[in-house]
Amino acid sequence: MKQLLIIGASGHGKVVADIAKKGEYEGILFFDDNENLKECGGYPVAGKISYFRDYEGDVFVAIGDASIRQRIMEEIELAGRQIPTLIHPDTVIAEDVMIGYGTVVVAGAIINPGTEIGKGCIINTASSVDHDCVIGDYVHISVGSHLAGMVCVGERTWIGAGAVVSNNLKVCSDCMIGAGAVVIDDIKERGTYIGVPVKRMV
Repeated sequence: MKQLLIIGASGHGKVVADIAKKGEYEGILFFDDNENLKECGGYPVAGKISYFRDYEGDVFVAIGDASIRQRIMEEIELAGRQIPTLIHPDTVIAEDVMIGYGTVVVAGAIINPGTEIGKGCIINTASSVDHDCVIGDYVHISVGSHLAGMVCVGERTWIGAGAVVSNNLKVCSDCMIGAGAVVIDDIKERGTYIGVPVKRMV
């Protein structure tokens, strides 16, 4: 039986488990440092995050915070464990798209030709990434957000729900783009950006 060990017993973890079950995984266990959690989405929580080492199976980090996701993925890599890429069957992904390990692509997402997506990313429900985009490691493209063609997004940036990034733009690392925001110029300074068009919060 092929088993997936999911780090993070949360709503996002439930989504990851559902995708895993639709794929090649028959067994699922969760791990979380909240000792009060005993199950998630009907699957058992087997203990703290560090306990994954005691179990066989691939390991996937289902934690929204990019910095925490990165740290735990690096620990899993050092432990020599396999980190899969998870893709929901109801997605549209061009044949030449490159997707890094530890990335999840959720139902309804569209990724068009020429795009490269790094490791540890979340391409969330009904989002779209158009042609020739470059998405850095640990980026979150949130529910219903849209990136036009030839957009570059730096590591650990969060594109909020329903946000839009116009074509041929660069968004630097460690940014948060607010829900419903519209990006029409390059973002060169890390921070939180909101509004239509976006402005940096100070």
